[in-house]
Amino acid sequence: MTLRTPICERFGIEHPVFLAGMGEVAFAELVAAVSEAGGYGVLGMATSPPERIREQMRAVRARTARPFGVDMLAALPELVEAAIDVIVEEGASCFVAGLGVPAPVIARCHAAGVQVMVVCGKVDHARRAEDAGCDAVVAQGTEAGGHTGQIAGMALVPQIVDAVGIPVLAAGAIVDGRGLAAALALGAQGVWMGTRFIATREARAAKLYKERLVAARDDGTEITRSYSGKPMRVLRNAWVDEWRARGSDIQPFPLQMAAAARAGALGFADDATADPERTCMPAGQGAGAIHDVPAAGDLVRSVVAEAERVLRRIGALAEAGAPGS
Repeated sequence: MTLRTPICERFGIEHPVFLAGMGEVAFAELVAAVSEAGGYGVLGMATSPPERIREQMRAVRARTARPFGVDMLAALPELVEAAIDVIVEEGASCFVAGLGVPAPVIARCHAAGVQVMVVCGKVDHARRAEDAGCDAVVAQGTEAGGHTGQIAGMALVPQIVDAVGIPVLAAGAIVDGRGLAAALALGAQGVWMGTRFIATREARAAKLYKERLVAARDDGTEITRSYSGKPMRVLRNAWVDEWRARGSDIQPFPLQMAAAARAGALGFADDATADPERTCMPAGQGAGAIHDVPAAGDLVRSVVAEAERVLRRIGALAEAGAPGS
């Protein structure tokens, strides 16, 4: 079995495994490793200025000739507007937006042959993305790490698949090949994996962060607005506990994000400043199934190989249970 879906052809990749564009984590080394292994790497440039984006894109291209994308926040439109020409000029094949549909830049991307994809937490979000001209959507369940919605992936993915005509990727607590096989069974054409790729050698994350993921339990995450002003699933710590008791003090996005930055709570990529009781460490509920820190390319290959085994086993079970077998 060779596990390929239509989105592989659309994006020029071998495997339907997409690296989530996690801000401050998905940098050039990780992105290139995923793309080089046949998946699709996406730079996480959420709050980055154009010059930093250009630097990281060139660093990806120095490591691989394979396709990759760039992820930013549609909720920060001035940053997107400032960076979109760089993203096009430096050769991204897809622009990915979180927290909204990047309507002002879609035509510009399409004119340059760049696809546009949006991360969605509701069916209506996916419909709006398709209506605006987006080429694909990510259906992200509430069990996902980082900014996330309220609907579970098992419910959300098939509803978005039924609601739109463009390709759908599944996201939320997908950490292995079983998750990829399940996503395909729900009608998605691939997976958008974040938390699992944080616990890889190439991820730009503090050693403490990776260790916390490996040690995490199934109930070790919580959704909080205390780091950015928007709902974000993170590893639970003293900061989250403190702000749970003072929720009325939380400011709207991006003011709360600025406040958390001033308090030194957003340095999850820095070994020197990462603090287990304060630092924001986005993580999905699948963290409890993470037990090692492999090379990213090995992870891509193992996810695909396991998914193929699962699908073969399901096929064999179906065949064994068929009338006359």
